[in-house]
Amino acid sequence: MKDAPAQSVVADSKVSKIIKSLAELEDDLDSLNIKVADMKKSLSTHAQKEIDSLREKVTQMAMQEAEAMISETRVRAESQAKKIAADGAAKLDKTRATIDSKFNEAVDSVVSTILKL
Repeated sequence: MKDAPAQSVVADSKVSKIIKSLAELEDDLDSLNIKVADMKKSLSTHAQKEIDSLREKVTQMAMQEAEAMISETRVRAESQAKKIAADGAAKLDKTRATIDSKFNEAVDSVVSTILKL
């Protein structure tokens, strides 16, 4: 009969150790969960900073590209405007030359028409 209480004490001792181990394990898991949550927050913050940084870089690159395109377009437009102005001046000079060459003939025609009336 003395063996039964001894076995009970040994069993209680083993159960206590198991319960203590499980409690420590639960504490460790809680600690790990807290660390994981902190890591998630840190990672999220870092990712957001990277996103913001990349967004700013992309915006700057897009603005530079747009400025380059605008500058290139402006140069082409100015070149075309100069060509159009030069063509217009040449046509105006040609028209003036034609008027000058036909002026005497036109005056003679007008005078002749007036005299016939």
